[in-house]
Amino acid sequence: MPPLKQVRAGLRRATEALAEELALVRSGGVLPAWSELEWRLATAAAVAHGVAPLLHRFSTWQRVEWRRFLDRQRQHVAQRHVRIEALLRRIDASFRAAGLPVLALKGVALHGLGLYAPGDRPMADIDLLVRAGDADRAAALLCGLGYTEAFAQWKHRAFKPAAGGAVAGLGEHRDTAVNIELHTRIHERLPASIVDITPMVFPPGPRPGLNPYPSNGALMAHLLLHAAGNICSRTLRLLHLNDISLLATRMTLADWEVLWSAGNPWWALPPLRLVARYYRNAVPAAVLARLRRGCPPWLRAAAKRQTLTRVSCSDLWLQALPGIEWSRTPGEALRYLRHRFVPDEESRQERQDMARTQLWLQGQAWVTRSQARRLLRRLAGSVPRMDTLYVVRAALEAQE
Repeated sequence: MPPLKQVRAGLRRATEALAEELALVRSGGVLPAWSELEWRLATAAAVAHGVAPLLHRFSTWQRVEWRRFLDRQRQHVAQRHVRIEALLRRIDASFRAAGLPVLALKGVALHGLGLYAPGDRPMADIDLLVRAGDADRAAALLCGLGYTEAFAQWKHRAFKPAAGGAVAGLGEHRDTAVNIELHTRIHERLPASIVDITPMVFPPGPRPGLNPYPSNGALMAHLLLHAAGNICSRTLRLLHLNDISLLATRMTLADWEVLWSAGNPWWALPPLRLVARYYRNAVPAAVLARLRRGCPPWLRAAAKRQTLTRVSCSDLWLQALPGIEWSRTPGEALRYLRHRFVPDEESRQERQDMARTQLWLQGQAWVTRSQARRLLRRLAGSVPRMDTLYVVRAALEAQE
C-alpha cells in the first residue's frame, strides 16, 4: 500500500476527472498524464462510484489497460442484468398471484424508462416497496422464491439467496448474489430528523405485481432524497448524480412541481447543486432558485462548497461529525451529537449487522471498537475509511 496521503490525493484527482469524463465536460480525448498508481486508483474510483460500465461507452481515454478494465466490467454487469431481469419476472408473477402490489425502486425504474441499456448501470440489489400491512406476506413470498431474511433495520428488511453471496475482487461480478431490500417507507435520516416521502412515491391505485412510480416527479423525489441521505453520510456515488441528470432530461416544469407536493423539499438542494456542478444545464435554473429559498442557510452555504469527492468514499479520511450541517436547528444539532457519542441499541445492532454481512468490514478491528473510541481516534488524527481501502487494495492487486 502506498502512503495514504498519496492515495488520498490520487483518489481525489481520479474522482473529479471521472465525473468530468462521464458528464462530457472534457473534449478531445486527452489522456491524463497519470502515473501507474493513479491509473490504478482511477479503476478503484470507477468501481466505488458504480460507473465503470458507463465509462465503457463514454470514456474517451484510449489506454489499453483502461479500456480492457471497462470492457470486463460492462460484460459482468450485462450478464448479471439478465439474472436480475429473470428474478424480476418471478417476483412479478409471485406477487400478482398473491394479489399484492409492489413498487420496483430506483435502478429497476430507471431501466424501465429506457434511461440505461442493459449492462450500463450496475445494481447491487433489488429494492421493493410494499404497504406496511403487506410486509410479512411479501417477505413470505420472497422466501418462497428461495430467499432468506438476513437482517432488518430501520430502513428496510434485507433478503439474500439461500445459496450464493458476494464475490471478492475488484468491481462487479456476474456471479455476485442478487440481494433484495424490502421497504415499507421511503425515508431518510438527515441527520437527526426523518424525512418521509412514502405518500408521494407509492402509486395511488396500484395493481397486483410490479408497479411503476406514479410519475417522473415521484421518481425524482426518491432519487434526490436517497442522494441527500448519502451526502449526509458521505457515501454519495457518481452513479447517483448520473441517475438524476438523466431523469432530469425527461422532466417538465410540471414534473418538478411534485417535489413541493408534500411541503418544503429543503433536502433537495444539495444533491441538485452537485448535479448542476458536473452536468451543465441538466437542472433548470428556476428549480435551483426556488430550492435555494427553502433551504436552511447553514446547509445552503455548505452545499455551495461541496464536491463529489468531499461527500463520497473518495475522501479517504473518516469525518468525526459527517452531516452535522444538515441540522436545521440547534436542537437537531444537539440530538445529532448525542447520538454520535451515545448511539442507541438500534444503531449498535445495525453496525453488528454490517460487520457480519459486508465483505469489506469482515476481519476489521475498527468496526468492533466502541463508538467513543472511534470518535476519539478520529478527533486525534486522520483515520482511513475501510470501504475505500478495500477497493483500493483490490485495484492494486488486480493490476499486479
